Amino acid sequence: LSVFEIFAPLSVGGTVHLVPDNALDLIANPGRYEDVTLINTVPSVARELLAAGAIPPRARTMNLAGEPLAPHLVTELYAHPVIGVVNNLYGPSEDTTYSTHAVTAPGDARTPIGRPVDGTQAYVLDGALRPVVVGAVGELYLSGAGVTRGYHARPALTAERYLPDPFSANGGRMYRTGDLVRWRPDGQLDYLGRADGQVKIRGHRVELGEVEEVLRRHPHVSEAVVIARPDTTGSL
Repeated sequence: LSVFEIFAPLSVGGTVHLVPDNALDLIANPGRYEDVTLINTVPSVARELLAAGAIPPRARTMNLAGEPLAPHLVTELYAHPVIGVVNNLYGPSEDTTYSTHAVTAPGDARTPIGRPVDGTQAYVLDGALRPVVVGAVGELYLSGAGVTRGYHARPALTAERYLPDPFSANGGRMYRTGDLVRWRPDGQLDYLGRADGQVKIRGHRVELGEVEEVLRRHPHVSEAVVIARPDTTGSL
């Protein structure tokens, strides 16, 4: 994320504030960040900043990524007297850095993840790698300039997630995200969830199956089931 968060502002003459921990530091030290005009964070942190009244007085732009963005949070952010633009950014690390972008609107029933950024192609495919029609649910595959080489020293996983791009004329590759999406009639993508047991907690990937496996290793545990609970603490 440093590619965007650091180099993009500096390249246009902006200033970057490196906080000790994360954007929640704005709550403890509001006076230190009064000149901040853009906040780049995850939706769960944005919710805490709103609740604490810690949005800086010049923070017109809010960029949110790393977690599904609830429509009611978008509406609350636009109701803030300072915030004028809320961007929803989507992109796995395997397709550096962001893959799609949406300028959100208050009152939208579902917050879209938007359209592919320049240099990125997005495909919504079925189990046979065929494009699905508008409105149908499929898995999101990404190709283009941002697709990385693969996982270090993990050739099997790389072969599973990085596939030849059948829609590319120059023999490129595409990354299988594991995310379920659908095309909207307006040309934007709706995010609908995961095709596996992965969840996001404050922007960090957590594989529920891996947590269950570790719990089963305990001598006093015979079986385990882990779910993500959507509360304010992001607990498992």
